[in-house]
Amino acid sequence: MPLTRVVLASGRSIGLSHLRLSSTYGGLLEGYPHRALNDRRVKGLLTAAVAEYPRTPTHLVPPPREHPDDDVGRTLPFGPVELLPPVACIGLFESEPVSPDNEPVLHGSSLAIVWFQATPRPPSGHDANQGLREVAWEELAEDYEV
Repeated sequence: MPLTRVVLASGRSIGLSHLRLSSTYGGLLEGYPHRALNDRRVKGLLTAAVAEYPRTPTHLVPPPREHPDDDVGRTLPFGPVELLPPVACIGLFESEPVSPDNEPVLHGSSLAIVWFQATPRPPSGHDANQGLREVAWEELAEDYEV
């Protein structure tokens, strides 16, 4: 039984069976968020998702990157400030099979997804993050035998 269901823009309903949330900048003791730091954070989450779900394809929903104006006119050592949403997420989603040849009772499809969001609330229904709702499930997910 899924924790919650998300309705994709395509109309497919996918169930969230596992969810790991973390603070995007948890552990940042000094310095400031910048592009290189954010790229390392994203790469680390993708690596963690692949390690956690090695038999499942993994997809990244590209995070929005904000560039606040508070650093205009200043020279910063790592470049301008760049902010990602505060909550980093790794989720395992499952749905009906992608292939119409596979019997839904005996097969399903799955995809591990990495995304960022504004709150720690699990995504749900049509209210999920727009990038998450636009995942091309039929192209990215793989069928498995139940």
